[in-house]
Amino acid sequence: MNTPGARLTPATSATVRELNLRTVWRVIEQHAPISRAEISRATGISKPTVSAVLEDLLQIGLVVETADASRGFTYGAVFFKPRPEAAYAVAFDVGARHLRAALVGLDGAEVVRSDAEVEGRTADSMIGAAVELARELATAAEIAPEAVKHAVVGVPGVVDRHDGSVWEAANVPGMQGWAAREKFSAALQIPVTVENDINLAAHGEYARGSGGTADSFLFLSIGTGVGAGLVLGGNLVRGFKGAAGELDSAFEPEYVDTPDGPDTDVPTTIDPCAMAILQYAAAKLPAEQDLTMERVFELARAADAAALDVVDEEARRITNYVAVASAVVDVELVVLGGGIGLNGDLLLTPVAERLAMRLPYPPRLETSALGSGAVLAGAAALGASLTVEQLIRDYFRG
Repeated sequence: MNTPGARLTPATSATVRELNLRTVWRVIEQHAPISRAEISRATGISKPTVSAVLEDLLQIGLVVETADASRGFTYGAVFFKPRPEAAYAVAFDVGARHLRAALVGLDGAEVVRSDAEVEGRTADSMIGAAVELARELATAAEIAPEAVKHAVVGVPGVVDRHDGSVWEAANVPGMQGWAAREKFSAALQIPVTVENDINLAAHGEYARGSGGTADSFLFLSIGTGVGAGLVLGGNLVRGFKGAAGELDSAFEPEYVDTPDGPDTDVPTTIDPCAMAILQYAAAKLPAEQDLTMERVFELARAADAAALDVVDEEARRITNYVAVASAVVDVELVVLGGGIGLNGDLLLTPVAERLAMRLPYPPRLETSALGSGAVLAGAAALGASLTVEQLIRDYFRG
């Protein structure tokens, strides 16, 4: 969209040089090992310019010269490939019970991983645990701490894109309104990106899981809560304030009545989260004590009629959530995750049948390929790409 009065900034030689470098880097990243001539053909950039860009990439440390024995005789051609050990990022998945962390290279692959039990800890006490894990990871990988250039932290709440604070966070004490980015950055002494955990799970599925088969998809996590991450055109959609995908807000809630008034934490007939659907299940399976969704699915797989009814009700609720998002953005694929959503053998068919009746162009359905590792995988992939960007920026502005 054109803005009246907007002034265009002319491209400088430094700008063009940086754009060429990013273009060449992406081609090397995707097609390595690759020669100068092949890079020139793939990008349309002249061979002399490609040679100059390669010198920059070698100087930064992002690429290294290599051979390609698979091609036989190559007439002396030099090939290039990424150098993932040029720098590192650390990825964190902050949960109510576990703090998961991984050290990753520039290819996003885990170098080493470590977890900590954090049940009962406040948000502020997570900082010390994260610093300790980061130190352990660097030691285990035998790298200097200063080789870690960036951290990505996934948190269970809405992350304000402008100041990195966390809202709508109930699972971790003290996280509501918490200045997560500021506090993690100060403690880790590196740049930090804080992101909603379900957004990171969607990014992880796109980079390394089920979402990679579609240009646009919705990741819907159903477990103790419900959250959604949306990828359109290969880009994660966060929204103006970072609250895109908060599908609970799309429905008029119906609450449980208690002697003290309505319980606003447990919707009855809309929400597919475990707490809500277990209320329905308790009435259907009165003989079961301490009923869990794991037990419901176990009984359903054994063809218990009442449990199958609960599964059908859960499918109805999931369909409502999927239909709202699909009707607005018409995604190609919906990936189900979370403790409930991963039960695809029982849920995919009834949800798909209901969607076919609700929508003229229903999306494909799959379950998460990454399971509980989706958040950390997304944080790792994002951390690697942000670290590359940081190295490039430092090189041109240093």
